[in-house]
Amino acid sequence: MSVESDAQLVVTNVEATYNHAILALRGVSLHVRRGEIVALLGANGAGKTTTLKAVSNLLAAERGQITRGSIRFEGINVATSSAAQLVAQGLVQVLEGRHCFRQLTVEENLLTGGLGRRSGGAEIKLSLERIYGYFPRLKERRRTAAGLMSGGEQQMIAIGRALMARPKLIALDEPSMGLAPRIVEEIFTMLRQLNRLEGLSLLVAEQNSTMALRYADRAYVLENGRAVLDGPAAVLRDRDDIKHFYLGLSGSGRRVQREAVAHPVWL
Repeated sequence: MSVESDAQLVVTNVEATYNHAILALRGVSLHVRRGEIVALLGANGAGKTTTLKAVSNLLAAERGQITRGSIRFEGINVATSSAAQLVAQGLVQVLEGRHCFRQLTVEENLLTGGLGRRSGGAEIKLSLERIYGYFPRLKERRRTAAGLMSGGEQQMIAIGRALMARPKLIALDEPSMGLAPRIVEEIFTMLRQLNRLEGLSLLVAEQNSTMALRYADRAYVLENGRAVLDGPAAVLRDRDDIKHFYLGLSGSGRRVQREAVAHPVWL
């Protein structure tokens, strides 16, 4: 069976630039099958966030553009669909940094995720209870302003808000960023439960390769805007070269400082 017929999301030889001058992606190809967890790994500046924003058609907001290749979600051409249309079709992104509405309560933040749904109050209430079932801490503090919640709780809000849109695939950008290891473990455990119990597909961009490869089915490694390695997570997590060469980690696990290189486009 071909990738195109089997996959929910297909990214084919995508090249992307910023301001028509900085080459950020250089022929990236990947796919996500229905019900899969796929990790997108790489050091800071490797192209993970750009890939996710290309998938969700959000590059234009940052003066970015896809200059070559194609992206299809369930047969839909992403380039000709607005971000709102993609959300309606079931492709939802959780941005890096969580981006909660700080003055709104936890529950009000969650409700914003369902604004595009054509659902009655009873269905919205059922969706809220489903999310509170996965994140009981949010139910306990549902009347609290999101700005008063911890970083881990805000990440739960962001994921819960995405779930309110009834997604088929969620693209998460650095869900572990700035969080304590215990909270990261809790969030990834919950993501896997959503995947296993509801068949939710996940494309997760992460620098924390140890955590991502523990929970993912497959993974791609990006370096300087290229996909340089891919395969089953169980195989990749046994390879020392991923940490050393592609994620900027020394053998001791300490991060090695690497100079980010901008690639000008000669027009």
